[in-house]
Amino acid sequence: MRIVIGQGSCGIAAGAEKVRKALAECNINSDISITGCIGMCYLEPIVDIYNGDELTRLVKVSENDAQKIAEYVKTNNKEEISDLIVTDEDNEFLAKQTRIALRRCGVINPEEISAYIEADGYTALKKAVCEMTPENVIEVIKTSGLAGRGGAGFPTWFKWNAARQSDGEEKYLICNADEGDPGAFMDRAVIESDPHNLIEGMLIGAYAIGAKHAVVYVRAEYPLAIKRLKRAIEQASAEGIIGNNIFGTDFSCDFTIKAGAGAFVCGEETALIESLEGHRGMPRLKPPFPAQSGFWRKPSNINNVETFANVSWIINNGGEAFAAMGTEGSKGTKVFAVTGKVKRSGLVEIPMGKTLRDVIFDIGGGMKGDKPFKAVQMGGPSGGCIPADLIDTVIDYKALGATGAIMGSGGMVVMDESTCMVGMAKFFLDFTAKESCGKCIHCRIGTKRMLEMLDRITKGQGKDGDIELLEELCYSIKDGALCGLGQTAPNPVLTTIKYFRGEYEAHINDKKCPAGECSDLIEYNIVADKCKGCTLCARNCPVDAISGTAKNPHVIDQNKCIKCGKCYSSCRFDAIVKA
Repeated sequence: MRIVIGQGSCGIAAGAEKVRKALAECNINSDISITGCIGMCYLEPIVDIYNGDELTRLVKVSENDAQKIAEYVKTNNKEEISDLIVTDEDNEFLAKQTRIALRRCGVINPEEISAYIEADGYTALKKAVCEMTPENVIEVIKTSGLAGRGGAGFPTWFKWNAARQSDGEEKYLICNADEGDPGAFMDRAVIESDPHNLIEGMLIGAYAIGAKHAVVYVRAEYPLAIKRLKRAIEQASAEGIIGNNIFGTDFSCDFTIKAGAGAFVCGEETALIESLEGHRGMPRLKPPFPAQSGFWRKPSNINNVETFANVSWIINNGGEAFAAMGTEGSKGTKVFAVTGKVKRSGLVEIPMGKTLRDVIFDIGGGMKGDKPFKAVQMGGPSGGCIPADLIDTVIDYKALGATGAIMGSGGMVVMDESTCMVGMAKFFLDFTAKESCGKCIHCRIGTKRMLEMLDRITKGQGKDGDIELLEELCYSIKDGALCGLGQTAPNPVLTTIKYFRGEYEAHINDKKCPAGECSDLIEYNIVADKCKGCTLCARNCPVDAISGTAKNPHVIDQNKCIKCGKCYSSCRFDAIVKA
């Protein structure tokens, strides 16, 4: 038998390394290796046991389960591990996906090039450089309809062709791995779980545009991704896959990793280039575009991790195969990081054309606690909130754009009735206001003024005309901001006003938060008829705001109450209510 332990960041955070050490101490007569994230983040730590071709997947494993697993390996008796085996219901999470960018994630050992090569790794690169011209490669990418997966959805072939046709011997291919959206972790998972796939896709892109230098700009907060990517580059270099005369051809390319400081604005390609050059990350005026004047003012091409992760599959299988998936205007698959109030959170890859319902309810299993679905935030801080009555919206660039949201890089935050939409807009505005580079007035000042208004509204200090003024500010910022950060920053506010205007009006006119989430607008009270006098709420109150004797109804002193909600969550008799 062969034991494989999932060790992406999510698995390690959940205790996968402790599981690995505990299994090693059991002296199991089996090979124990690691893999990356399979995408079932809600079930980590995950241990896969291979008995020939048979796979037994164990989930939510702890170090205390090591002995049980050891017994199973010895006896092949599944009763030993029956409580750990993944359910058929949870298996549907993967079974209902179509995996291309993620096809090897959680399957191969990301730290060994041999595992990648055994899984047909680098065959597409060899095919491209040995059997195809750069123009042939670009034509295949054009046929595939692959669009940039970083958010803009710009045709990949067009950017490659523009860089290819630019004058100059020195050109750069750059990977944007500066994944900054809150709740997004698609790129991190690909680099941690299948780093050679990124390298192969980038090398094919470099060959296509005529670049001899490839650079990966990855956020410094991804230490495991950086570690595994460095190892992969070293291994590929040792095999002659990176460097001079790749596969005996005249194509040569070197690789560099740049750890970015984590500025959200560096997701914008010209700001990223500024950071690469050692300057403060701030967008440049365009034109000229990077294809003509990019890194060190040389022709450059920038795509994100997921875009490159599709390239080798397309070269091996043909552009037509990729284009056969998706919709007329949005081809292939898209990876989403599904988080929030959904039962099965993690990485989901589906063909374009599926609906939000397919992802949230069919793959994601629906809402935690079976609460009503309220909205989903698509596209992170640059995206927008899509309400429950639009849950059958098709997932493609055009359909999502029509709602006021965007595809973005793939963040999908699911919300239930307990989420305040004004608070959600405030959360994202707080993020974008802090991440503004400050270069243009509309973004630097406008986002702060909007945030101040939202803060007042959530504190019950809103006034007539605030909604209209917010909308006016939104459109002014969208029209006047220099780069995509400022131009899209108002989206969460505009969509929440559009679909949840009643919540704004309740905050302003009634001084109430319908979701009961804004602490300044909440009042906790104890219902005397339900209170058993158990004293649990009083013991949990951090400011001694609750008084009463045992077995008698208690009372909350509103002057002392800090509205932390600990009494509400600790009461076992539903005697505490939000007002």
